[in-house]
Amino acid sequence: MAKPIRIFFALLKDYLYMATISELQSLLKCLDLTSLEGNDNEKSILTLVDKANWGCFDNFVAAVCVYPNFGELVRNKLNKSIKTAVVGGYFPSGQTTLQTKITELKTINETDVEEVDIVINRGALLACNYNVVYDEIAAMRNCIPKKTLKVILETGDISDPELIKKASEIAISAGADFIKTSTGKSHQGATLEAVEVMCAVIKNHFEKTGIKIGIKPSGGIREINEAVAYLNLVKSILGEVWIQPSLFRIGASTLYTNIVNQLKKLDA
Repeated sequence: MAKPIRIFFALLKDYLYMATISELQSLLKCLDLTSLEGNDNEKSILTLVDKANWGCFDNFVAAVCVYPNFGELVRNKLNKSIKTAVVGGYFPSGQTTLQTKITELKTINETDVEEVDIVINRGALLACNYNVVYDEIAAMRNCIPKKTLKVILETGDISDPELIKKASEIAISAGADFIKTSTGKSHQGATLEAVEVMCAVIKNHFEKTGIKIGIKPSGGIREINEAVAYLNLVKSILGEVWIQPSLFRIGASTLYTNIVNQLKKLDA
């Protein structure tokens, strides 16, 4: 019984962890405030934009991430210091023809949104059709040459560390500016294990090329202690230089409220 008891207290300690103001501010400025629900509408998206525009203690989020049909609305209403991101690649399944994905990305490219989060063809990945995965990402990259491209691996669906490593390498070689864990629509969101593998690939790529690729844990990250764990993992592998919006993001919505509430308590 000793081992389960030790695990219980370790988890309890993590849950009670009190983040520093510096950690909270780092998380906030690297947050992609997100709404990707089937019942999203203009009113709910504008409420999301208002949250982002508020700028807690002069600290704004990195981006607001929505479905493409709301991209122009967000860009027009959002503080210019905050990026507008939309999802693509037939999010969240990725299951459609490449031509359909290309059409979607070309349409997005005609808008003023700055960032696009696409989802890979993990069916092709699981079937070891790596050329298909690469070609699809590269084709979508070519459609949005001047926009920041985040490639979602959906690590919960592929799970095997070696396959996550392979997917990360393919995404980077095909033109990803960021690699991202999850859509938030699968049975398993971000995990520390997956992010560790992805960071190792990013580190190896940087050591070989001098090019920094961003990392975005996303999916199921709601509590501050969870977010801090990802922040510290990225920092331990890639260094403090990665803890900035151009290289580190966390995709979340509930997390935003928790961070703001904690900052208010510390400021009181």
